[in-house]
Amino acid sequence: MALPPHLLIVESRFYSEISDQLVAGAEAAIAKAGASAERITVPGAFEVPAAIRFALKGLELMAVPRRYDAYVALGCVIRGETTHYDYVCQESARGLMELSLQFCIAVGYGILTCENYDQAWERARVDAGDKGGKAATAALTMLELKRRFGFFPG
Repeated sequence: MALPPHLLIVESRFYSEISDQLVAGAEAAIAKAGASAERITVPGAFEVPAAIRFALKGLELMAVPRRYDAYVALGCVIRGETTHYDYVCQESARGLMELSLQFCIAVGYGILTCENYDQAWERARVDAGDKGGKAATAALTMLELKRRFGFFPG
């Protein structure tokens, strides 16, 4: 019998209160699905795609004891006074999409891109927007789609 899915949550800690809510939602959705997860942290949203690529490379090198069946990208970017916001939002999304397409991995996108802290808080809160839970559910849904097309596990 196959093991239940095992996910990697990659969490940006730049806005720690927001991240805590995103992770709580993701972990609840994963547990509800009967799956398991490991969690790693990175400084900001820009670093999330690289961390997932490191995990994939670790698998290639046989340095990781167990493969991850799907990935949940969590973080928050709040618009500031410079164009930095635009670059971080675009490049983190582009990096995750490229990983998804190039390596055929299931990724749940839970990086909030908001105008202000209040907007981010409402989207992150488990009892409101629960974007962390929705990102985990998206990853699990894409994993099921891989199964439907005959290449999960594998």
